[in-house]
Amino acid sequence: MIIRDYIREKIGIYQDFPKPGISFKDINSVIRDADAFKYVIDEFYRIAKALDINVVCIPEARGYIFGSPLAYKLGAGLVPIRKPGKLPGKVMSTDYSLEYGKNTIEIQNNAIRPGDRVLIIDDLLATGGTMKAAINLVEMLGGEVVGALFLIELSDLKGREVLKDYFVDSLVQFDI
Repeated sequence: MIIRDYIREKIGIYQDFPKPGISFKDINSVIRDADAFKYVIDEFYRIAKALDINVVCIPEARGYIFGSPLAYKLGAGLVPIRKPGKLPGKVMSTDYSLEYGKNTIEIQNNAIRPGDRVLIIDDLLATGGTMKAAINLVEMLGGEVVGALFLIELSDLKGREVLKDYFVDSLVQFDI
């Protein structure tokens, strides 16, 4: 698809960042370009409108970039999923594994209602650990995760396999 090729060409690639052996995919050049950013949001909208969702969940921090305008365009609610200690009130939390350790994310206890149809959106799918943890939080609150969208997918890390029970789409894929 022409739009996805255009977006792929806009993604900056930095070798050996943040450490040797890593090929960092930088979205800043995409979001800086008004046309590219519009294309991304429009493409996410095209995919998401068919999913009949009423809530967009956005993992901290780059999920915020894409999820906020998408939720607005869809007429959906917006729910942040954050690092520990960033949300007021009662929260649910879950731990998950990363390639290099463990992390924790949280959601407010009243953010998702039973029966909510939820789309989770983030910038990058790598191993799938962060997204699977976000899915678990939504489901613990009674929401139905109808899909996960990403700008970039690192195919070799097989994150899609971790999310095999869910609709997953990414606009561009890279081998690592």
